[in-house]
Amino acid sequence: MSFWKNLFGGGPAAQAKSAKTEDYKGYTIESAPFAEAGQFQLAGKITKTIDGVLKEHTFMRADRFASFEDAETFVFVKARQIIDQNGDRLFR
Repeated sequence: MSFWKNLFGGGPAAQAKSAKTEDYKGYTIESAPFAEAGQFQLAGKITKTIDGVLKEHTFMRADRFASFEDAETFVFVKARQIIDQNGDRLFR
């Protein structure tokens, strides 16, 4: 993303739609796909409260989709995979 787009409000934050969340095995997954080069790039956040402290892991993948809805669907697929493979090690 170019410096000028970020500076004048054309960056991912300005293009974001309302995030959906899903609970999975004690973790909360939040979708955050954003528009990039005419498509939507896969991105999201995984959170979990451990010992009273909210832990957070954000992720972004190179995968891009034609629609926001398709990208959002795969955010949850990828996040579940990340959780299954890493568990709480995700927050180290």
